[in-house]
Amino acid sequence: MKPPPPDDPLDPLLDRWSRLPDPSPHLTAEVWQRLATGRARAPVERGIWVTFESWLERPVFAAGFIAACALLGILLAEARLGRVERERNAQLARSYLEMIDPLGAETRPPENRS
Repeated sequence: MKPPPPDDPLDPLLDRWSRLPDPSPHLTAEVWQRLATGRARAPVERGIWVTFESWLERPVFAAGFIAACALLGILLAEARLGRVERERNAQLARSYLEMIDPLGAETRPPENRS
């Protein structure tokens, strides 16, 4: 048989902690009074982030914000891909001109990259 575990010095403290004190008879009135004073005190100055967060708590604004972010991402990706495609087409055109006229490519002035 195993010997019993040694007494832990925290056991009496934990036993005392687990007992709940009796609630105050005026607890409910105090809670309602705190809630009433909390509602009466409106924040005087709210920052932009607090205002933005309060808007995002509403599902309609949150969905609109997500849709706007998705559309912005698509727009930026399309603009970037368009630029890459233009550069690729210009390189293909230069490559084609060099292939059909290798000597003429050396005499042409370089193209402006803008």
